[in-house]
Amino acid sequence: MIKSFYKSLNRDFTLLEGDCMELLKQFDFRFDMIFADPPYFLSNDGISVQSGKIVSVNKGEWDKGSALESVDEFNRKWIALCRDKLKDNGTIWISGTYHNIFSVANALQQSGFRILNVITWAKTNPPPNISCRFFTYSTEFVIWARKHERKPHFYNYELMKLINGGKQMTDVWHLPAIARWEKSCGKHPTQKPLSLLARIVLASTRPGAWILDPFAGSGTTGIAASLLGRRFLGIEREEEFLRMAEARREEIDSLELRMQYYGKIKDTAFVPFPQTAGEEVNEGYGLPF
Repeated sequence: MIKSFYKSLNRDFTLLEGDCMELLKQFDFRFDMIFADPPYFLSNDGISVQSGKIVSVNKGEWDKGSALESVDEFNRKWIALCRDKLKDNGTIWISGTYHNIFSVANALQQSGFRILNVITWAKTNPPPNISCRFFTYSTEFVIWARKHERKPHFYNYELMKLINGGKQMTDVWHLPAIARWEKSCGKHPTQKPLSLLARIVLASTRPGAWILDPFAGSGTTGIAASLLGRRFLGIEREEEFLRMAEARREEIDSLELRMQYYGKIKDTAFVPFPQTAGEEVNEGYGLPF
């Protein structure tokens, strides 16, 4: 029996401590959507700039560079495990840079996924390139794929069009990198902005949907899910980040702070009127732990 590290009072946000490679094998549950921010393998002792200060690009042992063959094998394994946890009409989103995104794309196709889009996230406030020897890095990529080649997926076309001023939304998203207000419970080295995850959740799920994040980090996927009336399971190895994710979820039990978060992201993600995940969540429906 798997024991939850944390579960919110209304059961819309659950965290498990451990390696997703092991935990995903231990339960049988199907999700509507998966978002994954796996290691990019770019911790190579380089330097960058944050808030005007020179800092190391190293994120942790989990992000250390590895041989290409090892990276490919790693991506094939966790993606195959995640595929088994998706509903037949489910979709997966995976973020990355050139360090890992090509390996991810190959692994998705080898596992039988159909790639729908490769989103280019163009950061509106990227850090400067201090070497001045090449173009400033200002983008990341997010691959969106569905489980089956021929089984239809959900796409909230009309809402995405509305967000984009009445025009079809393209696969280039101009969104800011993480802001200071998103670090109220601590700093995660690869934390994604809430506006990015909110848009992903709104684009590809209906209210009440179950969302999985196998590399949960500080829980941004779950915060977006909770704010938007979805349900979330996150898996994370590092206790420090689990505590951070727990604190962030506890934070938005405050209606005042929840409304502040809606206000922060409404211009980039178009957050509808506050929703809840449904009464069935309070009854413990869904996850077996």
